Amino acid sequence: MRRETILNIAIPGILLATALIAWAMGETYIITLATRVAILALAAVGLNIALGLGGLVSLGHAAFFGVGGYAMGILAFHAQNYMPIWGAIEGTKSMPVIWLVAVIASALTALVIGAMSLRTSGVYFIMITLAFGQMLFYFAISWPTYGGEDGMSIYLRNDFPGVNTLVPLNFFLICFTILAVVMVLADRLGKSAFGLALQATRQNVARVEAVGLAPYRLRLVAFTISGAITGLAGALFADLNRFVSPSMLSWHMSGEIMILIILGGIARLSGPVAGAMLFIALEYFLEDLSHYWHVYLGAILLGVVLFARGGVIGLIAGREVAHD
Repeated sequence: MRRETILNIAIPGILLATALIAWAMGETYIITLATRVAILALAAVGLNIALGLGGLVSLGHAAFFGVGGYAMGILAFHAQNYMPIWGAIEGTKSMPVIWLVAVIASALTALVIGAMSLRTSGVYFIMITLAFGQMLFYFAISWPTYGGEDGMSIYLRNDFPGVNTLVPLNFFLICFTILAVVMVLADRLGKSAFGLALQATRQNVARVEAVGLAPYRLRLVAFTISGAITGLAGALFADLNRFVSPSMLSWHMSGEIMILIILGGIARLSGPVAGAMLFIALEYFLEDLSHYWHVYLGAILLGVVLFARGGVIGLIAGREVAHD
């Protein structure tokens, strides 16, 4: 068995074991941190489909993260206040329904943004995705119905059939299960005919066109799938915090999601999980040393970019390639 395959199993396993041990010890805060790792890793898995497979450097993925968060927030807000949306659509506290709405809303947003952004390339693509993300960010700030700049709070966590979601371990297990399922689907996608064609597009567009494939369509589908997964993570993140704010749409969040992939390893299946674990661990331990702990994070990120371009996974797995 390849070392990277072992890591793909071991790293999520370590995250699960950490939460279970924390629950046995009564350390609910550690479980909350593990839940945050799972959710951010899910968002990074989404971006990794566009970035790792398609070579699309997007600085606007917070737009989909935020759309998913606001989908959850709006539905839960109207449910807890017994106010139909536009006087006709009932709100809901059901997680499966909220997830479905978040995925559809984020996918449609990604489809629209991708349809325009993918007509450009290189630095222009990076900047246009950033511009779309900031447009939604400022729209959220100027949306007083749902809190505007202050955001909005949700009184209680949403419901999942047969599960008490107020128990920290239960909510972690829900998020972890979704992460595991999406990772398996991302692995299958990467090894499918579509995934191979997408990787070929990243490497040489002219050759892909020469064999009769349409690079634009391939990238648009990948970008849409990527946005849908990131939007689902946004809905879970909002549920974790029971709070939605425009900060979920900011370019800082886009950068944070990308940092997770760079730390863990671009195009590595478990890279987003490893990156999220490292990021949250650094935040937890370094915050006590200095309020400006991002300086240390920057130094570590610089070291990874210069000396370990395969990220943590690439460093441990050695010279093995990311995909067969």
